[in-house]
Amino acid sequence: MAHMDFLTIIDLTEAQAREVFSNARTYKEGTPPATLRGKSVVLLFEKASTRTRISFEVGVARLGGHPIVLTPAGSQMSRGEPLRDTARVLSGYCDCIVMRTFGHDRIQEMAQWADVPVINALTDLQHPCQVLADCFTLENKFGLLKGRKVAWIGDGNNMANSWIEAASLLHFELALACPEGYDPDPGVIDDAVARGAKVHLLRDPREAVSGAVAVNTDVWASMGQEDEAEFRQRAFKGFEVDESLMARAHQDAVFMHCLPAHRGEEVSEAVLEGGQSVVWLQAKNRLYIQEAIMDFLIRHSKKG
Repeated sequence: MAHMDFLTIIDLTEAQAREVFSNARTYKEGTPPATLRGKSVVLLFEKASTRTRISFEVGVARLGGHPIVLTPAGSQMSRGEPLRDTARVLSGYCDCIVMRTFGHDRIQEMAQWADVPVINALTDLQHPCQVLADCFTLENKFGLLKGRKVAWIGDGNNMANSWIEAASLLHFELALACPEGYDPDPGVIDDAVARGAKVHLLRDPREAVSGAVAVNTDVWASMGQEDEAEFRQRAFKGFEVDESLMARAHQDAVFMHCLPAHRGEEVSEAVLEGGQSVVWLQAKNRLYIQEAIMDFLIRHSKKG
């Protein structure tokens, strides 16, 4: 295999994830190595982004590389050029491709045809960079997550799917409380359970957060689901993370959210801005984890 990709959490072994965490801690304390000196990274964004785009752009620059942001409207993709053609062309110019897109099949196709590392910056199925950064944030506070409990409240979306994979990789217990009809991907759950993960799918948020060291949530209507927002608000009634729900978690529990947040919907203002919230630290840690992922993939890959 000429190169490694990072499309899902379990593309890494636990040992590799630990290496990424260790390097991210070093980069957070100082300057990362110039792994990308003389190299270019294309950032292909088919979905809107704030944290992901800026953290990757800054990360590439801090590693000594040149970031190139590409959108479909600014490329031949808008005129129907096949993704496999784009993948091969980009591979000829760049040393790494970061892609934020819709269906997971699109990033899989990109990785299939590219001969440089491909990093998943979000698909409808997975958000591995965010969740790896979140696990990094938790382990910096609590130590190893093994044997601890993490809760997910709300939509069984791409974030939930990546948390399920993280539970199988880092050996923590994951309790997900989702309204009926909004469960995570069953294939992701089955695969994680087969790998020995302790994953519980529940309907009661109070049961899910009991004893958890982290309480996670996300918006009820993700990008592309805006027309469902009103219907989803009714379906998710009772799933807001507020002070009374946080009180049922572990006494040292933290609140997490990948942002952007809708105050008064999936989370209360008091929790989001309260002393247990680590959402701004999560966002900051995206930079260091993504630097460490890019560094790892470049060092373990050989351009074809």
